[in-house]
Formats: sequence, structure tokens, C-alpha cells
Amino acid sequence: MAKVSIIGAGNVGATAADVIARSNFCHEVVLVDVKEGLAEGKALDIAQTSPLLGFDTKIRGVTNDYKAIADSDIVVITAGRPRSPGMSRDDLVHVNAEILKSVIEPAIFYAPNAIFIVVTNPLDTMAYYAYKLSKLPSQRVIGMAGVLDTARYRYFIAQELNCSVQDIEAMLLGGHGDTMVPLPRYSMVGGIPVTNLISKDRLDAIIERTKFGGGEITKLIGTSAWYAPGTAIAQMVASIILDQKRILPCSVYLNGQYDLHDIYLGVPIKLGRNGVEEIIQLALNDEEKALLHQSAEAVRSMNAVLRF
Repeated sequence: MAKVSIIGAGNVGATAADVIARSNFCHEVVLVDVKEGLAEGKALDIAQTSPLLGFDTKIRGVTNDYKAIADSDIVVITAGRPRSPGMSRDDLVHVNAEILKSVIEPAIFYAPNAIFIVVTNPLDTMAYYAYKLSKLPSQRVIGMAGVLDTARYRYFIAQELNCSVQDIEAMLLGGHGDTMVPLPRYSMVGGIPVTNLISKDRLDAIIERTKFGGGEITKLIGTSAWYAPGTAIAQMVASIILDQKRILPCSVYLNGQYDLHDIYLGVPIKLGRNGVEEIIQLALNDEEKALLHQSAEAVRSMNAVLRF
């Protein structure tokens, strides 16, 4: 049975641990945090739901004890600071890069064979940094972004059409943020192109809402979302552990695909037991290709802040 470790027991990490534990496909989930007692308390709370929900996953929390993650199959990194008032985007990059560096080094030491899922923002830059620091094969360092963004996109489409979200298939590319590239041509409702069912004006509005989906929640509650991000992490973990080979949009290393080189960016991949098992190259029209490369430039400008 598999072991999953989550570094960062904040709202996103704890939600991911909860969803993974109750799904019952892992033997053990370990939560790690720097704050004394936080991971232990959240793990205990989740564990006490097991008699009510009927799962047998073992879950425990530790404070800064990376030995507990030894032999993990997957390590999820959610540790990082949110952007606070007065903090520039460049400041956030430097702060979270230092946190990521402090996490990656012991995690690689104790779980050298794990697949790493990076959730820390700015997502694409932090995934790239984790890849460079870890020196792991790029197939084993994956950023979680598109799974969450696509879920929001699908939900908004289902709302507009008053239909089941289960009938919505959608795809988007690019960086995690307002330069992401939703693709209406590759979005279907029960096999019907969404462009046949929703007017261009309404679809454009949905796309804009998707791009700023995280900010909408932050404005409402004063902090970042956690239920949907945590569940998105759990879907990626399931696809790896169960070798489902799901086709999911994730931030991965591109070196020639989509005419992009040496960058982490969101594209559709086949996600299985070995991590990134295939990068799927969609046939893009000129407009879509231009938007994707524009998104890549925004990510590169963020990468340049760290000068690596």
C-alpha cells in the first residue's frame, strides 16, 4: 500500500490529507508542518472521522520531523506564505523560494524515490525551482494548477447551462494565474462542443471568471481557497497511486513541446504510476498558440526574479 506525505498542514494541505485519507487508497498519510502541534492536531481530527466515514488509512502529523516521510511514494508540498498586504509579487517569490528550498532538501534525503507535487505559489516558478533544486527527472516533479483551474471552468460552464458537472469536459493551458489559456474548442458538454451551447459573450465571461477564480474567493473570505485545491491534489495523487493514467492539465517541464523550452507550464499530460508518462500536444490555432506563448513569457519573467 502507498504512503503519501504532505508538507504544510495549512488549509490546503489538511484538506488534501482529509480527502486522500477518506478515499482509502493509501496505507498512510503523513502531515508535516513547522508550527508546533498543528500537523498533529489536524491529523488527529481527521483520523477521528474514520469510524464515521469507514476508512482505514493511517494518518499522523509531525512537527519538522522529516524522518516521518521516509519511503513516501508521493510528497506534496503546500508549504509557503500567501501574499500579504504591501508585499510585492517579487517579494513573494523570494520568500516562498526560501521556504521551498528548506523543504526540498530534507524531503529528497528521506524520500528520494518519491514523485513530488508542488502547490506553493507562484506555482509554475516554484515547480521549476523544485525541479532545479531536486535534480530529479522532470517526470517526477509536477505542479498542481490546471486540475484546479479546469474544475472551476467546468463548474462555471455547468452553472451557465444548468446541467451536471459530470457531463463537462474542459481543457486549459498556460500559467496558473490570469494568463492561463482556457480552450473552448476543446471543451465539451456530453460530447457537444461548448461553443454550440453558449454564446461567445457568455463564454468569454466564464473564461474571465475562471482566470480570476482564486482572487474571487480571496475577496470573499480574505484568504486563499482550500477545498477545491485540496481536492485537486487528491485527484492527482489518486491518478499516480492507482496508476489511473488520467489525462489532466498539470504544470510540467517543457523542452520543445509547444515550441517552448526549459520552462514549467500547464499542459495536458497522462499521469500515472511513473508521474508524467506522456505530454500531450494539442493542435493549436494561431490565436491559441500566441496566448500560450504570452502566458509562458509571464512565467519566465517570474522565473527571472530568482535568477536561476
